[in-house]
Amino acid sequence: MLVELRVKDLGVVAEARMELTPGMTVLTGETGAGKTLLVEALGLLLGGRADASVIRHGATEALVEAVFDEPELCLSRAVVASGRSRATIDGGLATVSMVAGMAGAQVDLYGQHSHQSLLDAATQRGALDEFAGVDLTALAGVRQELRRIEAEMAELGGSEEDRARMAEMLSHEIAEIDRAQISSPDEEEALREQEHVLANLAAYRMAASKALESLLGVDGLASGGAAGAADLVGEAYQLVQSNPSLGAYAQKLALIQQEIADVATSIRRISETWDDDPERLDQVRERLNLFGDLKRRYGGSLPAVLDYAEGARAREAELRGATEQALRLQALKDAMGSELAREERRVHEMRSSAAPELAKRVEAHLERLAMPGASFSVSVGADPPGDDVTFMLAANPGEPPRPLAKVASGGELARVMLAMRRVLSHGPPTMIFDEVDAGVAGVAAVEVGKDLAALARSSQVLVVTHLAQVAAYADRHFVVRKELRAGRTASRVEEVRGEDRVVELARMLAGRPGSKAARQHAEELLASCREAW
Repeated sequence: MLVELRVKDLGVVAEARMELTPGMTVLTGETGAGKTLLVEALGLLLGGRADASVIRHGATEALVEAVFDEPELCLSRAVVASGRSRATIDGGLATVSMVAGMAGAQVDLYGQHSHQSLLDAATQRGALDEFAGVDLTALAGVRQELRRIEAEMAELGGSEEDRARMAEMLSHEIAEIDRAQISSPDEEEALREQEHVLANLAAYRMAASKALESLLGVDGLASGGAAGAADLVGEAYQLVQSNPSLGAYAQKLALIQQEIADVATSIRRISETWDDDPERLDQVRERLNLFGDLKRRYGGSLPAVLDYAEGARAREAELRGATEQALRLQALKDAMGSELAREERRVHEMRSSAAPELAKRVEAHLERLAMPGASFSVSVGADPPGDDVTFMLAANPGEPPRPLAKVASGGELARVMLAMRRVLSHGPPTMIFDEVDAGVAGVAAVEVGKDLAALARSSQVLVVTHLAQVAAYADRHFVVRKELRAGRTASRVEEVRGEDRVVELARMLAGRPGSKAARQHAEELLASCREAW
């Protein structure tokens, strides 16, 4: 609910402050006094266009502040001379759209303004659902579950055919690697060493023979040929053994001689096992070529090939499982699709059934609100669930119905909104009606006042009016007065009670607040409204 409105330097309004309460409040005043500017002030909070021309002459900016309760909230918007805007929420800087969003949740303007929530297609659909008692919980739940299932299916990756094709390819690759029967990640290195020996066997034999000659001499004999390392070490041993001063080295030379003999034995044993084996060499080279092909396709090394095979097995198992999961999810999706169709049909039937009754009740109110012959209808889309809901109005007999959002007359639109709010049980906390009584007089004006007062029982209602028959039903009455201050025209807002209110109503009735007859009429009007209400 709006509890306070402050306006400064907006048009002819130098400064105004209104403390508001629940119920119905009217704002009256002579033409040009500035009463509509207060409505425009709220329009600025609701995101209305900021035009520097609204700033009072001589001021640097126009300021609008509104305080709401439950919970307490303070919104403001300033229009500066450059045409820019400044907005705040509880004193903190905010964007105009943020302020408009928060104000829109609290206030609806009905008249020649563009802020009415009931002109919004989604709000019209919600209003019909409220009237029809449509519970969208089940439909929303089915839609959410469908989205979850579809998201889970998307995470499986591709279509079922794509997954089957990928699994088959992986299976082929795994089989190709398995056929190689790689014994270990180091097998390639061992094969390359073996290939090198088999391919260079003659050179290896020659090297072994030369090594034995060097160690043991020609033919391994100490006499009759060149001496080897073993012979030379033996001679050194004999020389130092007989010399006491060198005797400590004799044992070392004996160990060296034995080591040479052991090395020579090992070289001879190994070289004797080297046999030419061209067939084995071909086998080794063929296997190395196989490893080369696998590395080119599945990684730069044999360990990488083995890692690829391991990953491919996991991915294949995942894809095979995904196929089963996809079948399960598709069954769930089909079931949810059938449930969705049932829920959409149910909602569509409820909306279609309730639409004529809603229209009938609104039309009944319009008849009393000076719109005899007006035709109101509610259009519901043909396709379930009928989300395309549009309120249609033909203001006069013979006119084609048009969407409510395109109704031109501010007064007619305000009365349609009043009728709608009288039919619907819920609405925004604060409703402001401007021009609701345009073109209305006599009994119809009284009916407008009654309906506004009835609406004020459940919501705060602010009305800008020029009809005493409407103003008399208000709980509180504010007047906008124009006056001359220091040679400049300015408007001020003040609440009138008791005799002052009677005088204002008399002015509205006859244009002569001092007229005894007009004042008597005003008193009778107030009394009749109290009795009727």
